[in-house]
Amino acid sequence: MIMNATAGAKAYAKVGVESGALGSDPHKLIAMLYQGALLAIANAKNGMMRKDIPAKGAAISKAITIINDGLNASLDKKVGGELANNLGSLYDYMSRRLLTANLNNDMSALDEVARLLADLKGAWDSIRPTNEAPAPTAASAPLPFPQQPSAAPVTAQQPKPANKVQLAYGRM
Repeated sequence: MIMNATAGAKAYAKVGVESGALGSDPHKLIAMLYQGALLAIANAKNGMMRKDIPAKGAAISKAITIINDGLNASLDKKVGGELANNLGSLYDYMSRRLLTANLNNDMSALDEVARLLADLKGAWDSIRPTNEAPAPTAASAPLPFPQQPSAAPVTAQQPKPANKVQLAYGRM
């Protein structure tokens, strides 16, 4: 997926997952969406076991919203190519399985989607960008030197995504 920080924060806010989305980096936003979907499925399982139909339905609805309006909407299928398309198909499948779980009180469908999401979250967490340098401390910060005028302006380069998975969600 290819996703910029603003789009990620908007998708995150749209699906109603709690806590600080606006200040989060895109990688963390996707991890938070996975966590929110897993929590919603756990709540759905709890509602199903208690035979609390409204709670089960609300939790499944929230999981579907996170998957469709958060994770799937964050995919950039132009840049992410085949991987982003495959993830999109998997998210569509998950949504259909959650609908089946809701209609048929199918605990195994909830378990299946939870396993798929947990696997994706584990893979996502393992590719955390490592090219981020820690902020310098006062003791280690270099002393400022006067700038020499240069012919070409210096521009910051965007770090490259570590792999195709990060490309599927956009520039990380």
